[in-house]
Amino acid sequence: MAVNNPYQAYQQNSVTQSTPGELTLMLYNGCLKFLNQAKKGIETKDIELKNTNIQKAQNILRELMITLDPSQTISQSMASLYEYMINRLVEANINNDAALVDEVYGLTTEFRDTWKQVIQINRQKQYGSTGEV
Repeated sequence: MAVNNPYQAYQQNSVTQSTPGELTLMLYNGCLKFLNQAKKGIETKDIELKNTNIQKAQNILRELMITLDPSQTISQSMASLYEYMINRLVEANINNDAALVDEVYGLTTEFRDTWKQVIQINRQKQYGSTGEV
């Protein structure tokens, strides 16, 4: 399938050429983007914008949940945290509560930043350099 839009081609290539760790980082960044849009929807009383973007953020959190490795001990804790975040977004959506979106945004940012550090440490071990993500 040919892609006529150069930006779409770039996006497609960046996804298909990424490592699993980089894809996880992209999911966290996408979730943060959607949370920002949801908060904007709450602030401007744009119910459709809020609802659509909260659902997108919830879908990303669900995707992160199903990709957890059950053989790792931390997976159960992460699954519980993701479930908590999804439930907070349900409450935010029902109550138009920007503070709840902010809470989930903060947790997502922490996870994303930690994941970014993991990728950097792995790159240092693999390549012996300080490759920035």
